[in-house]
Amino acid sequence: MTGHTHHGPPHEAAPATARSVPVGALRPGDHACLDVPDAQAHWRVLTAYTRTGLTCGEKGMVVLDPADVGDDDALARLDAGTGQAEAACRSGQLEIVRNTAVYVPDGSFSRERQFRLYSDELERARAEGRTGLRVGADMAWGRRAGVSDAQLLDYEAFMEPLFVDPRLTAMCWYSRHQYADHLVAAMRTVHPLQVLTHLDALEVTPADDSSPLRYSLDLTDLCYMEVHAAWQLVCFARELPEGETLEIRCGPILEAVFRDLGSDGVRQLRLRIEDTEPGTVTGTGR
Repeated sequence: MTGHTHHGPPHEAAPATARSVPVGALRPGDHACLDVPDAQAHWRVLTAYTRTGLTCGEKGMVVLDPADVGDDDALARLDAGTGQAEAACRSGQLEIVRNTAVYVPDGSFSRERQFRLYSDELERARAEGRTGLRVGADMAWGRRAGVSDAQLLDYEAFMEPLFVDPRLTAMCWYSRHQYADHLVAAMRTVHPLQVLTHLDALEVTPADDSSPLRYSLDLTDLCYMEVHAAWQLVCFARELPEGETLEIRCGPILEAVFRDLGSDGVRQLRLRIEDTEPGTVTGTGR
């Protein structure tokens, strides 16, 4: 089995601080971190993440800590009675492995070895006819193996060039029971995205009361919206105080709906249009 062996310096394009997104907003080619506040918080997010990949024809690789639940229990949680994960496991589309075997198979850690391993796994998924490889990994192994915080941060940045290939998607979770708060926070500087901890979570960032408010609404996953609902958003934007704005990210279909409702005449409303390919911005406008 052959894979990409090229590796290079840490990717320079990653933002200074990761953008927070719900797990459903992850796209092929994304590299994200997940802040886990307790031992069970990751399961609902991991289940949604994994099942989305299986539905899209990707190969799923769930990398659990040895201290987590057993393989049978893990599969039952991922399946949730649907039969999807169980069928994927039988066919080889889904693998459940342990992080010690993946990251420190001989008791030592090598970032170059991990680069080659995930390159090979990606090529294996392609050879099996999968649309891509989706990895969800518990990073608790680092503390147990004596890997320093600096080494973990360096490793995550070192892996970033792999994600030039849009067939690879990864979500790495760091538990606050295993790592100090400062490391969990620092992971946002080496991951372009941070997944929200809960499926129904919102992130609110405090701002200076004197600064204008800027609202942002991502509707890129929607291809249909009732006219009344769209009209309410236009009215909301129109009633915003001078200087405040509402930015709506949407596809061409919803763009047409908003423009038919007079969005061009609302100064406070900004439409950010994305192409049918997720994540591809094709233009902006009022």
